[in-house]
Amino acid sequence: MNIEHVRELANILNAFNLSKLEVSDGDTKILLEKPQFAAENKAAPAERAANRQEYTAEAQTVDFNELIEVKSPIVGVFYAAPAPDALPYVSIGSAVRKGDVLCIVEAMKLLNEITAEQDGEIVDICIKNGDIAEYGQILFKMK
Repeated sequence: MNIEHVRELANILNAFNLSKLEVSDGDTKILLEKPQFAAENKAAPAERAANRQEYTAEAQTVDFNELIEVKSPIVGVFYAAPAPDALPYVSIGSAVRKGDVLCIVEAMKLLNEITAEQDGEIVDICIKNGDIAEYGQILFKMK
């Protein structure tokens, strides 16, 4: 294969809007692949603008001055769910009532349930499952 054949294959990749093209010719193998983001960036400008407007509209519904921060009362491992294969206690958008379990922080082999101190809605989860939570670290933001 020569460079002209490779160019023809690249043209085929683009013409048919393929993300991957693999060709074998005897011992010669060629793999042409587009990055994932390239296909996403070809979305229509109006579609991208609509997505941006939806995101902006969502962001405007949260008054950051009135957010309630749920902080870790201890140092330990943050667990979002009661078991590795279970659903998390809460997710973004979850409505919670005072006393609802939000997560578990394991410290010295003790599982400490962290509960909501008031009614609200989870707007942000500030820590990843399995990360170490420091004393006073923000775990959740609620409105």
